[in-house]
Amino acid sequence: MNSKKCKGCGVELQDNNMLQPGYVTDLGQDFCRRCFRLKNYGDYQVVVKKTEEYIEILKSVGKTKDLVVYVTDLLNLEEDISKIREYIPNKMILVLNKKDVLPKSIKEEKFIEYFKEQNISFEDIIVVSVEKNYNINHLINRIKFLQTSKKVYVVGRTNAGKSTLINKLLSLYNKDDEQLTISPLPATTLNTVSIELNEHLTIVDTPGFVDKSSITNYVDKNMLKKIMAKKEIKPRTYQLRRGQAIVIEDIVRIDYVEGEKNSFTVFVSNDLKIKRLFNSKNPSLTNLTRHVYDVKYHEDLVIDGLGFIKIANKGKINIYIDQNIKTFLRSSII
Repeated sequence: MNSKKCKGCGVELQDNNMLQPGYVTDLGQDFCRRCFRLKNYGDYQVVVKKTEEYIEILKSVGKTKDLVVYVTDLLNLEEDISKIREYIPNKMILVLNKKDVLPKSIKEEKFIEYFKEQNISFEDIIVVSVEKNYNINHLINRIKFLQTSKKVYVVGRTNAGKSTLINKLLSLYNKDDEQLTISPLPATTLNTVSIELNEHLTIVDTPGFVDKSSITNYVDKNMLKKIMAKKEIKPRTYQLRRGQAIVIEDIVRIDYVEGEKNSFTVFVSNDLKIKRLFNSKNPSLTNLTRHVYDVKYHEDLVIDGLGFIKIANKGKINIYIDQNIKTFLRSSII
């Protein structure tokens, strides 16, 4: 019985069914056809696993006493960062990734303080940029200090940068030419993948937790490329009066319904077009699902998978967006 696993996604290799994960034409190959095509041609094949399967993997990590590195994306933070504790009670380092896509003027201490105020139990909170190699040495030193065994698990949502982080650690601290498959699309890593960094440390990559309410699941590939911020965001600020609105591409519309003149600062990819509507009677996108929010002073409107909008003052807003995409308010992170 074959038990060899794909070096890219961790799924067991098989040559029986080309429609199932792990298919290869030759069991001697190291990468399944899906990862081979992704690695060499940028061709992505969607493979869907049930959320329950991912949760079971997280629970199995929680049954160990190993250190866990929880990676999240600073631009697209979860609504409830503590939810991970429902499945994993282990010692945990919170890694706030993709610092490079937020303005350099924002100090990392601001992010760390924000999460400390959430009162969630983390052994450490570290802001990193894998792309810019920022704080990676500090992270590996903290991992070495806090690890309870040779194994250290890396968990997080899809597109948080888990596999990219592991590839960075491999390139810096391991001489072997071994990398994980990386893709800007959800659900690349299908099962746990163990990589021995050295004789004292084995990194275990887990599947990204698929967030069904993220906008990344409801746009085409071209729009997805525009949504994924690849360089430092230049915030765009709009002074809105009651009865005005802003529209981001054909994705979301935000109407300012009630309140004094207000400041809306948009933190999304620079590639996304934003237009201002001076008259909210314009029917653009009003066919989408409407959500009504009463905004307090200094709150962010978060659009899952897209980014966030910092709103300076209190007021009432209407959001028009696909019914499957989550939006929520939080205390301003910046």
